Amino acid sequence: MRLGARELVWSGIASIVLVSSAGAQVLTADRAVQLALQNNSNVIGARAGVLEARSGLYSAYSRMLPNVDAGISRSVSGSRNSSGTQAFGSVLFVQNRTDQQSYRTTPSISGSWNILDFSALQSASAARTGVRASRLTEKSTRQQTAFDTRSQFYAVVRSIRLAEVSASALRLARDNERRVRALFEVGSVSRSDLLKAQVATAQAEFDSINTAQTVVSQRNVLAQIVGVPEEKMGPVDTTLTVAPIDVDESTIQAEAAKARPDVQAAEAELRSAHANLRAAHFARLPVVAASGSYSMSPFSTFRNRQIDSAGVVLPDPRITTGRSESDNSWSAQVGVTLPIFSGGATESRILSSRASVLRAEDRRNALQRNLEAEVHLAVLQYEQALAQAEVARQAVASAEENLKLTQQKYNVGSSTILDLIDAQVQLQRAQSDAVSALANIRVAEAAINRVRGRE
Repeated sequence: MRLGARELVWSGIASIVLVSSAGAQVLTADRAVQLALQNNSNVIGARAGVLEARSGLYSAYSRMLPNVDAGISRSVSGSRNSSGTQAFGSVLFVQNRTDQQSYRTTPSISGSWNILDFSALQSASAARTGVRASRLTEKSTRQQTAFDTRSQFYAVVRSIRLAEVSASALRLARDNERRVRALFEVGSVSRSDLLKAQVATAQAEFDSINTAQTVVSQRNVLAQIVGVPEEKMGPVDTTLTVAPIDVDESTIQAEAAKARPDVQAAEAELRSAHANLRAAHFARLPVVAASGSYSMSPFSTFRNRQIDSAGVVLPDPRITTGRSESDNSWSAQVGVTLPIFSGGATESRILSSRASVLRAEDRRNALQRNLEAEVHLAVLQYEQALAQAEVARQAVASAEENLKLTQQKYNVGSSTILDLIDAQVQLQRAQSDAVSALANIRVAEAAINRVRGRE
């Protein structure tokens, strides 16, 4: 029963580590970044932010540009049995009872225009700057998403490679346990040695299960970032090739100061906030506005039906019709509006704009203040990753040499099986450290590109 459980564990590890599907495209780091830039929620949200900023720009323009409307109206009015009296001195005259009906058709064009509105001018300037800030924010979001994707991609690669090392260690531990058991049965080793080998096998199984579960978890996180279902993500390219790059901190610092979109976006947001504050103050200034309308060839018709005269019913009611029309009619006006008291609305807008300026200024200052430290930290992490990779490479070479020597000693009987197992475990640990070091280099490279302002 125990052997079946071990085989089941190994089967699960193999199915996770050697993930493959017929015809599925291998997922590389660049492909993962491409998917994330298309499907990631943060990128889509930033793209929507640009559309909202453009909407605000059109809204600001609507306060500056003329508004023109065209239309046509058709109206009707009428009355039935209209009658009454009129007095001239002491004499009363009875009005004839009539039915009236009239129609009027009016094609027209009307418009209005705030000729001079300082607040609207500043609001439009703020909106234009806001659109630029939104585009820079979108670019910054794309860069951050690309960095997060690469970091998580290499976390998946690291977990898969470590799972492969753990799977190899599990196979080796089982082989060693069988060898120690055979030696124990012939009396060459003690029962303590056999128990140690069994403990080593159990530990290797435990590590394999953990690393296999880590692969599943890391793949799920990557699938969430790139925005595709995990089962459709395909196998991950586990190649870890590293080519060291030249890193000059002063050059990266200068490039980051010019190219970082988040810093540029913060500057644009601050300028937009100042423009909004000026627009709030300018709301106290007078506004010059013009409006007008123009009716093209309006005409009207009427029909009056007289049904009695001075109270005497007419045997043949008299009907009168008519039509009136003109070539055109127009009206225009120009006015100046001076806001005197707004009930505190202007003051509220000013205070809100001042708060936005303070927040935007603090964000800009924080980014500029932390930029140098961020670049310095990225360079240090890259140099540290290179140093760790070199140390790990030397450790692997030493562990391999130690394993060869221990194997030779074991073959001639000058070392025990436990010494050989220890040498094998040391090599596996060194290999795991080497895999982690290579993955750390790729993540550090992505961090260098991010602080530079690249995807």
